[in-house]
Parts: sequence; structure tokens; C-alpha cells
Amino acid sequence: MSTEMNQKQPIKADTPPEDIPGAPEQEIDDVEDLSQQDELYERHEIVADQKQSLIRLDKFLIDRLANRSRSKVQTAIKAGSVKVNEMDVKPNYKVKPGNIISIILPKSLEESYQIAPQPILLNIVYEDEDVMVINKPAGLAVHPGVGIPNGTLVNAVAWHLQESMKNLPVKEGNEANRAGIVHRIDKDTTGLMVVAKTDFAMTHLANQFFHHTIERRYQALVWGDMEGDSGTVRANIGRNPNDRRLFMTFPEGDDGKWAVTHWRIIERFYYCSLVECQLETGRTHQIRVHLKSIGHTLFGDPRYGGNQILKGTLYSKYKQFVETNLQLLPRQALHAKVLGFQHPRTGEFIRFESELPEDMKTVLERWRTYLQGRKELI
Repeated sequence: MSTEMNQKQPIKADTPPEDIPGAPEQEIDDVEDLSQQDELYERHEIVADQKQSLIRLDKFLIDRLANRSRSKVQTAIKAGSVKVNEMDVKPNYKVKPGNIISIILPKSLEESYQIAPQPILLNIVYEDEDVMVINKPAGLAVHPGVGIPNGTLVNAVAWHLQESMKNLPVKEGNEANRAGIVHRIDKDTTGLMVVAKTDFAMTHLANQFFHHTIERRYQALVWGDMEGDSGTVRANIGRNPNDRRLFMTFPEGDDGKWAVTHWRIIERFYYCSLVECQLETGRTHQIRVHLKSIGHTLFGDPRYGGNQILKGTLYSKYKQFVETNLQLLPRQALHAKVLGFQHPRTGEFIRFESELPEDMKTVLERWRTYLQGRKELI
């Protein structure tokens, strides 16, 4: 990091975008960009024609994939993201008639935003020449979108890495707003994220996310005493047709995209439960929507009604207790606690764990204290 960068005062992650130096003057609202909130990777499958002449694999793919350069395709092959008849191959492999070629790539986003490096403070848990692991605070959107043109984690990463910006995987067309982002967590969800610093790392990680080999474990405080000690929610998730800001579950085979969330109880508070959620898929608002669908809305979640008293009586002391908790935690009580993945360069599986943020820890301790005073409920 340059001397000039060190002399500038970092901006807290929850600083409103309009207060960040260099941010354009425009109206900022509280609408998350939900247009691109699912997985940031895509799979293509191409079947070579029976009359296909022998041609190098990389050239074959370049001719058939829009807006993908030779270097991007070759990187995908080297990262193990390209299979021919389900087998690994080299870039100079000659495609044969009838070959089935599959390729997994970081998704090309539909919208582009000018990414200006901004001195937003980052909590960097780990960093090497390939990847960064960041503990994201509440209030920090991952990347620009509708109503959030800047002041995002992407802007912060660009600032942190501006001395080596030429190496970031952000240079081609609509990918200019990616800055190595291969997955997201919601703006007001806290916790661990991995950011790629090279094209190879980005493609390698996209392949891992696609095949569900990334370990992602969240902790959530939900309303209600959950039945059983563990379970799995399998339900399609799609946009609510009556409110584009919300998502909902759909019967299998109908609308939405397939999603799977495994959960287990960590601690019970009679009126609430602390649960661990392990994701197989990464749909928009997945944990929030899945747990709400089984009757356990996340505590404090203003978008899905968790910022109201959903369990217990309206006894004045209890009401006051809950309202104080909601003031202390004015967001969904959700934290991405564990993140594990295969390192793109070394092949080693590395795993990170972060503490719960102070707002969640404070509210959990208040629930413990409250129940100690009402032992007859336990």
C-alpha cells in the first residue's frame, strides 16, 4: 500500500455513500440491487457437431462463447473448469465430433458501473497473492446496483488493491464491476466472503461454488422454538410477484430456482432459536426465505416481518424487552460465520471462522438473561 494511501483516513463501512469523497451527488435509497443476486457463475454445455473438424479446444470455445477472450477460456481450462466428456483436458486438446464440452465461468453481469477506489475500511481476515477473505460488516453492499452506485465492498477492494489493479479480474466489458467477486451476502448480513485477486483464482472459485464444495455456515437467530434439533429445507426460491423486493418459496417444479438449506439448533430461547445454517445453493435471501417458509422468520428482519413480535405475549415488560432487542439489532440476525474452500494455487483446503458481531452477541446475551429470570419456561 502506498504512502499516500496510508495518509488518508479510511471511511467506516457504514458511511452513507453520499458522504464518501468522490461519490456523485444523486439520491440514494435503501433498495438493494436484487437484479443479479444469485450465484455469480454459469455453466455452458456444447455438443460438437458430428461433422466437426478437429480444432483446438480453446479456439472452439472462443468461437461459441460471447464476450469471452482466449485468455479467459484458457484460464478456465487450466483451472479445471472445462470438461470434455466429463474429463479434464488441456487447452490444445482437439475437439472431436460428438464431444460434449462443459465449461463453468464467472457470470458476465448485465449492468456495468464505474468502479472508483474509495477508502472504505475493510476487516481483512486473510490475504495472499491469489485471494482475500473479508469479514463484512452490516450496512455494506457487496457491489454497486440500483440505489447503491458506490460505497460498496467492490469500491473498498479497488482502493485496497489499487497499486495492483492491473491484475484484478475486472477488465473485460460488463465484468468491470466484479473486482473478483464470485459470491455475495446481503447488505445487512455480516460475515465472511472470499474475493479473488486473479482471473485464475476467480475461475477456480466459481468452479467450486458451482459444485457445492465451498463450506458456508451461517448463524441466525429466528423467531420460535424449532421442532427437532436439525432439518433440511428444500424449496424453489423466486421473486415475489407482488413485491419485487421480496422472494418466496414455490412448490417444486413450479417457478423459482432449486435451493437447499440444512439447519441445526445451537441454542434455544423458548421464544427464539439460534440455528446454524449450511448452504448447498446460494439463492437470493435463501436463509431468510427458507426459514420463514417453515414458520421461523429471522429475528429483526425488516423485509420479511421479523422486526415485529412474532412469538410470546404482549405483556408490557416482555414487549419492552423485545422492542429494546430490535433497536439493538435493527437488521436480520444473520452472520456468515464459517467459510472454507480449496486454495486455487496450492490445492489446500483452508477454513476460516469469525466471531458473531457485537449486535448479535448483545441480543443473544439479553435473551439468556431474560430466560434465567423465567426458568419456568425452560
